[in-house]
Amino acid sequence: MLEKKLVIGNEIGLQARTASMLVREATKYKAESIIVKDGDEYNCKSIMNILTMSAKKGEEVLLKVEGPDEKSAMENLTMLITQKTED
Repeated sequence: MLEKKLVIGNEIGLQARTASMLVREATKYKAESIIVKDGDEYNCKSIMNILTMSAKKGEEVLLKVEGPDEKSAMENLTMLITQKTED
């Protein structure tokens, strides 16, 4: 299992388009991916989980990835979570 602390980079957090992109990316992998925020776990393959997380720019989260393709999943999910773009 890989774990990495990340800071949300998107101007409006993981909302709408960014959340959709994250879920689409996570479902490409066999690895399970979970974001931990404020002690709660959110499945990266569930749009409802990501949206209910209400992650805002600058907040720190923990990304946990486990599975046969975890290195690729971790790299690409990290990029989506930390990228500094506007939604």
